Amino acid sequence: MATSDIQVAEHALQHHFADMEQQQETATFGMWMFLLTEIMFFGGLFCTYLVYRGLYYQAFVEGSQKMNIWLGATNTAVLICSSLTMALGVRAAQTGRKKLMVVLLLITIMFGLGFLGIKGIEYHEHWENHEFPGPNFHFETIDKQPPIDPQHTEIYFSLYWAMTGLHALHMVIGVGLVSWLVIAGLAGAFTPAYFTPVEIVGLYWHFVDLVWIYLFPLLYLISKKHGG
Repeated sequence: MATSDIQVAEHALQHHFADMEQQQETATFGMWMFLLTEIMFFGGLFCTYLVYRGLYYQAFVEGSQKMNIWLGATNTAVLICSSLTMALGVRAAQTGRKKLMVVLLLITIMFGLGFLGIKGIEYHEHWENHEFPGPNFHFETIDKQPPIDPQHTEIYFSLYWAMTGLHALHMVIGVGLVSWLVIAGLAGAFTPAYFTPVEIVGLYWHFVDLVWIYLFPLLYLISKKHGG
């Protein structure tokens, strides 16, 4: 290991840790604990969704027909690709390939921004179609058999906006964190002896991607029929 890399690691070592290994293990453990609280947070939303889906299944099915399944599937592919580039970026940091790490993190940011852009298109469509909960909410129920209460479908859209909105907020935070890694990486802040921030941000990014992997089938794939 180069002397400069060792100096960077020594500079990054905080005074209350015995060595870099202890600091890395503590930071990783802290991130896992944080992600556990996030799992409980999103888990409550998932449980709420499943309860109401069981109560008003047909209304939820009709609401899901308004989802653009192709945009949702595209976003799923985008996030899977972003997880790959993020993982490769972490590996590049571990092996000291700084330029490659920066390039991979920039690609990850592009995927993240692409996801948010596609999600913005979806949100605009729902807004234009009055599919936002509130006084202007409108859902056509004529000739629906069995009859569907629009208020039950509004519950579906309330959960849709809440869960995907919170997920999008997490994605914005993730893009910000990866952007910080890029700036720090260009400044030479990471070496094979010190890459902890890249690793823990990678864990956060993978968690956000995983949440979407659950949201996509729950919200978009309730039934086999789409576009009706």
